[in-house]
Amino acid sequence: MLAAMFCTNSLMTPIDSIVARLAALHPKRIDLSLGRVERLLAALGHPERQGPPVIHVAGTNGKGSTIAFMRAILEAAGLRVHAYTSPHLVRFNERFRLAGELVSDDELSQTLAECERANAGASITVFEITTAVGFLLFARHPADVLLLEVGLGGRLDATNVIDRPLASVITRISVDHTDFLGDTIEKIAAEKAGIVKRGVPAIVASQPRDALAAIERQAARLAAPLKIAGEDFTATEERGRLVYQDEAGLLDLPAPRLYGRHQFENAGLAIAALRAQTAFKLPAPAFEAGMVKADWPARLHRLAQGALAELAPAGSELWLDGGHNPDGGRAIAAALADLEERVSRPLVLIVGMLSSKDCEGFLRNFTGLARRIVAVPVPGADKPLSADAVADAARAVGLSAASRDNLAEALEAVRKLDLDPPPRILITGSLYLAGEVLRENGTPPA
Repeated sequence: MLAAMFCTNSLMTPIDSIVARLAALHPKRIDLSLGRVERLLAALGHPERQGPPVIHVAGTNGKGSTIAFMRAILEAAGLRVHAYTSPHLVRFNERFRLAGELVSDDELSQTLAECERANAGASITVFEITTAVGFLLFARHPADVLLLEVGLGGRLDATNVIDRPLASVITRISVDHTDFLGDTIEKIAAEKAGIVKRGVPAIVASQPRDALAAIERQAARLAAPLKIAGEDFTATEERGRLVYQDEAGLLDLPAPRLYGRHQFENAGLAIAALRAQTAFKLPAPAFEAGMVKADWPARLHRLAQGALAELAPAGSELWLDGGHNPDGGRAIAAALADLEERVSRPLVLIVGMLSSKDCEGFLRNFTGLARRIVAVPVPGADKPLSADAVADAARAVGLSAASRDNLAEALEAVRKLDLDPPPRILITGSLYLAGEVLRENGTPPA
């Protein structure tokens, strides 16, 4: 089951086969520690010290979107940008973007094999060896900056071998992964604040009080200049535009391409991080272009065409979002409420979740908003909730629900509702489910 988390396609590719073999090197999928990855990086000649400057990003929600905005802005300024993100949705290659392009199958296979040889059969998690693969790739391809996303937590995450990034960024923190990070928001924030480095600017999204206090303590201990959303910078929607302001001045920008009011916050965090670092100065037109060019699949992503889109009721809208925790659900629900104000349609959710997530907490955000929940299993995932269990959770919070065995059957169930006007359908609850949607729809990330 460990390998299943890294392959959403039942027809395994050569890369998937290597990853499955690597999964056998450690009995746990997640085991937070720096010792194993440091040992492997030393055996590889420390590639993490040879790549471009790094902007390091931790947090619970919004990491990928914040990176997407930063990448779009930097590329609009003419800079070459590497990016390391996880998990992938359809292909393992999605984790490694080299100067704007996904790594090729051949180069990824060769680099995975190289790291496997260097590891020499020693115990190591898949994410740790994957991170070493990333550092090798990033060191071998010229670029101006690396956007590095934390896998889980921060303090003991495999990416936290970077000594002095250009900036440390912490997105919105909420309660998630309590079995690894602690059972309070303060403990979780302290783990994520572990990416803060001495003297390096730390840029922080708005946070619950206890989470912010933990971050402030870490920043003070390391004399890291701290910039906090709502205190040191603001990003607000005004007349359909994003107005950003900090001590350096004001930017009046187009609305973010990524949909949802929470994306204004993520865009503002990205702008603040890029204005806090001092390695390069970015012109105002780059920020403007970045807002309209940013792309991040499976985050309120409209599926206008594809195999699954064709199964949806005629005239309906089909949306996809990989949100899976209560705060993520709150952001999705707010965006859907905004859509409802613009164009009213009955809302139907197709939901699949993992047993490690707060299913009722996630679904509670949609009471009074969703007409119907259709629950499905998450194919190939580790510890999925059964469709019946998801449906039971929906009923427990007052939502009408049914269960189906797969996405095609779920869409058929929506068609049989015969809603008028045609519905707005959102598939949500899991990034692993989102990957399966993109694969079945024939629209994988490029």
